[in-house]
Amino acid sequence: MLTYIGRRLVYSFIMLVLVSFVSFIIIELPPGDYLTQKLQELQARGDRSAEMRIEEYRARYGLDKPLMERYWIWISNFIKGDFGESFEYERPVAELLGQRLGMTVILALSTLLVTWVIAIPVGVYSATHQYSTGDQIITTLSFIGLGMPSFLLALLVLFFAVMVLDQDIGGLFSREFADAPWSWAKVWNLLKHLWIPTLIGAVTGTAGLVRIMRGNLLETLGQPFVEAARARGLKNRTVTWKHAVRVAINPLIVILGTEAFPSIIVGNTLMAVVLNLPTIGPLYINALVGQDMYMAGTILVFIVGMIMLGSLLADIALAALDPRIRLE
Repeated sequence: MLTYIGRRLVYSFIMLVLVSFVSFIIIELPPGDYLTQKLQELQARGDRSAEMRIEEYRARYGLDKPLMERYWIWISNFIKGDFGESFEYERPVAELLGQRLGMTVILALSTLLVTWVIAIPVGVYSATHQYSTGDQIITTLSFIGLGMPSFLLALLVLFFAVMVLDQDIGGLFSREFADAPWSWAKVWNLLKHLWIPTLIGAVTGTAGLVRIMRGNLLETLGQPFVEAARARGLKNRTVTWKHAVRVAINPLIVILGTEAFPSIIVGNTLMAVVLNLPTIGPLYINALVGQDMYMAGTILVFIVGMIMLGSLLADIALAALDPRIRLE
């Protein structure tokens, strides 16, 4: 097992290097760069020294150097913890990400917790009560949840809150707490705002996990080892939760590793944009649109890194939970 983990870590490192290089090139593909847009903005304001200032910026950010040299400088500093400087904000990328990482992690973990706490018991109930009224209701709601994008649901909730309740639900803090130092009052204010994006983000994820859990459990309940457990006189609850669910939950563990871990970095990006949440997702969108290469490249490398880490942890968890797939 240790050899397998070591091999996976080597593969992950190679993948991160390839992703960082390809992403760096792709961000460079559109004509011009961030400073081209900056020059147009300064000229539109009537700034006669715009071209001189742009040349200073170009030298400051190293854009006057060849592509490969710029990539080597960025990736060599990346290993040291220096992710470069954001063009748009004119501040270190590490500082900007650090300011939003905490809120992104809190929102991602709260959404993940709500999703799994609801999805697994509901999926088990739906499978063990197949074609019942409750199963039909759960199936209908699941399909609605699957077809409802989180950003659209966020828009509907935002419209209802503003037009009907006359309340502003954007952000994670009230205006008086946005820049205030941390206190118990600010924590309570965060909790009052956090439940809205948490529930919105959990809708689609819960619906998908319920369908997966139901389908896998229905297949597992028909396996011979389940029938054998029942033949030994075990209670249905024990057979379901101790034997069947343990096997049926395997695909959910894979999903947890490959989808939940990246969400810790970017979260639900479109929902965050709609609700004006101070998370990393909106930074990523703005960086891609504005060709802020150091910001966009850094976030993309972290996303892929979390996917690699989540996939590895999911494989280890599967080996621990299911003896059939353990490596000798």
